[in-house]
Amino acid sequence: MKKRAYISVFDKTDVVKLAKKLELSGWEIVSTGNTCKLLKDSGINALESSTITGFNELLSGKVKSLHPKIFASILANENELSQLEDGLFSLVVVNLYPFEKYIGVDTDVNTLLENIDIGGVALLRAGAKNYKNVTVVCDIDDYELDFDNIDENTKQMLALKVFEKTSKYDYLIFEELSYNFGIQKTNTLGSSKALYLNKIQDLRYGENPHQKAALYSYGKQLDYEILNGKEMSYNNISDATAALGIASEFYDVNACVIVKHTNPCGVALGKNTEDAWKKALDCDPISAFGGIVAFTKEIDDTVAKHLISMFLEIVIAPSFTQKALELLKTKKNLRVIKINTAYDKFSNFVAQEVKLTPFGALVQEKDTLELDPDKFKIVTKLKPTQEQIEDMVFAFKIAKHAKSNGIVIAKDLKTLGICAGQTSRVGAVEIAINRVCDSPKNAILASDGFFPATDNIHLAAQNRIAAIIQPAGSIKDSEVIETADKMGLIMATTGIRHFKH
Repeated sequence: MKKRAYISVFDKTDVVKLAKKLELSGWEIVSTGNTCKLLKDSGINALESSTITGFNELLSGKVKSLHPKIFASILANENELSQLEDGLFSLVVVNLYPFEKYIGVDTDVNTLLENIDIGGVALLRAGAKNYKNVTVVCDIDDYELDFDNIDENTKQMLALKVFEKTSKYDYLIFEELSYNFGIQKTNTLGSSKALYLNKIQDLRYGENPHQKAALYSYGKQLDYEILNGKEMSYNNISDATAALGIASEFYDVNACVIVKHTNPCGVALGKNTEDAWKKALDCDPISAFGGIVAFTKEIDDTVAKHLISMFLEIVIAPSFTQKALELLKTKKNLRVIKINTAYDKFSNFVAQEVKLTPFGALVQEKDTLELDPDKFKIVTKLKPTQEQIEDMVFAFKIAKHAKSNGIVIAKDLKTLGICAGQTSRVGAVEIAINRVCDSPKNAILASDGFFPATDNIHLAAQNRIAAIIQPAGSIKDSEVIETADKMGLIMATTGIRHFKH
């Protein structure tokens, strides 16, 4: 019996080459629509599927392959051949409408719906289900296979590729339509979750040299360019994400963020980029060694001279002057990254966080809640000035990004001392105060979590802190506030906890 192939592809790359190879090997080719026209125009004797089904395309081509005679010839086994008029399809070659092309570009619903493939998915799944009798191909890279000599193991791998492809395809449709319909906003944690990742590249190693690692794409991708230096490592990507997360909090002003091991070690707002850099570095110049620096505005040659005077891993900015770039490139290992995505869009890229544990997968919404200065409460007798309120908001935004227990001391829109990742709240307060280079007098102290005892308040008052901003929620809140009043401190409570384990 003559071998038959069913070919219907959206992406027609190399399909003519494949069909010619099959025809030379004695295969009969059945095709549809534009694919069939292309093959015929290329001199290939392809049969239009309607010659088998007896029906022409319907609904402007939406329905052409969905017919019992086509699917019976794909799903049948050798014992059922007597029920087929035209015999079995031994090869099915299909690729799908590129729905993923429309993800994350604010496409209207009608365009999304038009680009959902129905027949192609059904053909692929039918072929994969009957892999013992049918070779099914959904990947152009597999066109080079010898389809006259396909072993069962290869058929199995091709079938698995189909099920992976179609399951991902359905998931992408679900995700994008959920977003488009506005359902994601109200139902972010459904009864089931799936992660579909496409490998971008292998990384040299993970957090440590003995750990393998790779970078995968997931959903919407940040638009960036590496203008200088080596490829980004696992830790570089993690640190850069942390730095951009903080910088995005201050996207509309001149800000500089210095990060080390994903924790902030210096953040400041300035009248210009150089001013912001100097203030941020002044917080903890020792920790800044080997750090990651992110700016919200363009870097010029003046700032670049400062940056190349010390060892840094990464410099990130939305733009660089030509002179600045020339200077930065004199440090051949310094990774210089240009962010093309607007900083105020950064928080939109990752809506959820996933942590795999032996108990199961932990999934949570990403902490993107913003502090509204009009809504937090001043709970002490003393009230803050407008400048102190601005410092409170500034410090609390940074505490949000410090590992718990996180304490940030700030004044005049610059950090003076930061402590993160401590197991004791009072210990974190003590370390943050000790890291202040000059004096914490009249500064703001921000805490990512509530104060469980009054010892923190005594410590702040002893070091002449002027004001505290914290979530509240402790059973000792009343004692903490009463102590702040006795010590002459200003205290604001936000009702927002920012634990970051």
